[in-house]
Amino acid sequence: MTSALFPRNFRKTYPEAVRGDGCYIVTADGRRILDAAGSAAVVSIGHGVAAVGQAMAGQAQHLAFAHTSQFQTAIAERLAARVLALAPPAFRKGGRVYFTSGGSEAAETALKLARQYFVERGQPQRVRMVARWQSYHGSTLGAMAVSGNTRRREKFLPMLPDWGHIAPCYCYRCPLGLKYPECDVACADELEKFVAGVAPETVAAFLFEPVVGATLGAVAPPLGTPNYVQRLADICRRHGILLIADEVMSGMGRTGIPFAVEHWGVTPDIILVGKGIASGYAPLGAVIVAPHVVDAIANGSAAFDHGFTYQMHPVSMAASHAVLDVLEERRLFERVAPMGAALLEALAPLRASPIVGDLRGMGLLIGIEFVRNAATREPFPSEANVAERIRLAALERGVAVYPTQGCVDGRAGDHILLAPPFILSNHEIQEIAQALQYAVTRVAEGMALTP
Repeated sequence: MTSALFPRNFRKTYPEAVRGDGCYIVTADGRRILDAAGSAAVVSIGHGVAAVGQAMAGQAQHLAFAHTSQFQTAIAERLAARVLALAPPAFRKGGRVYFTSGGSEAAETALKLARQYFVERGQPQRVRMVARWQSYHGSTLGAMAVSGNTRRREKFLPMLPDWGHIAPCYCYRCPLGLKYPECDVACADELEKFVAGVAPETVAAFLFEPVVGATLGAVAPPLGTPNYVQRLADICRRHGILLIADEVMSGMGRTGIPFAVEHWGVTPDIILVGKGIASGYAPLGAVIVAPHVVDAIANGSAAFDHGFTYQMHPVSMAASHAVLDVLEERRLFERVAPMGAALLEALAPLRASPIVGDLRGMGLLIGIEFVRNAATREPFPSEANVAERIRLAALERGVAVYPTQGCVDGRAGDHILLAPPFILSNHEIQEIAQALQYAVTRVAEGMALTP
């Protein structure tokens, strides 16, 4: 049958999902697939929670939509207060929340907000939005401009402003050839060098993912001293640059606390939220804005020259309220760290495989990187499609994972991301571990690489 849908990939065949049940997605042919990727690190409370659907239906019957250029709603006001209560303490008195329809819109909003902040303050020369290579901040043009995912950028480069990128903090493959902690987090000082090279007064903001998600596969800075994230924050403060933490994937409890940036004791100026804020039940994102940024707009022109038709959509607000209710009532944030540790422990035997280079992560955001040579960390050539082979083999055993290429240089390098729902059980952990043991062994044998 001819499809009317425009798919992500015309050469792939996708199973038809018909129902969600806890950690599983049920397909039209009756298969129960364990969603070990959390559908791209989105699903936190699990699929098929009836209370969320009921809350959305109730809101739709009461008030489905009202445009924010003319109306405000109590349900959005209450949700903003709940989100601020999860944010670092400095946001809670005078901070504001700007709701969007997803993470890309949140990133786009933050870029324009940073720009207007400096215009309001009489510094219109600040136009640069700096970020890191091997990062991802969204698919819209502004978000893609700051993203450092080479493959996703390349077709659209003529359309993207070049504001500048610095090296990531990627200790397994340090871009500077150094080793922590002797390196004294020299990769953070790359920001200082960049700013000095372009003139500090032209830089508006620095965006970073505290834990890099899909592009690098759950890569986080070390938690010890010296403190990479604190160094970045100090550089930004010294030069009057806004620090934007992209927590679309790592936030809303994915690493065991509300926002991952707090692991390093840093409070940014803006936090981007998405994915887990509604656990996939409705499209929703948010920008959490610190009081001093709010005040620059409120006490200046008083109007943010930006907006989306569906921002603060009442039905999405209801979905997020219901999701937060589940997270709180079942104390799911508290499960993340111990279940993440249990999952890492169950996956540890994979390290014996000749194609597994690194196993890493925080909480329930875990990455497995595959290599051609574990001793030298030589990656497979991109045309070998190792991550996709792992995905397909795991799917044979009923487990869905998130494959990505390009972690080494934007092209070479294969890894998968695991980000299961917070309700994950010990039995499901074993299912994931067994499926990946099968997949890794099968792919290694296919590549003629065996222990």
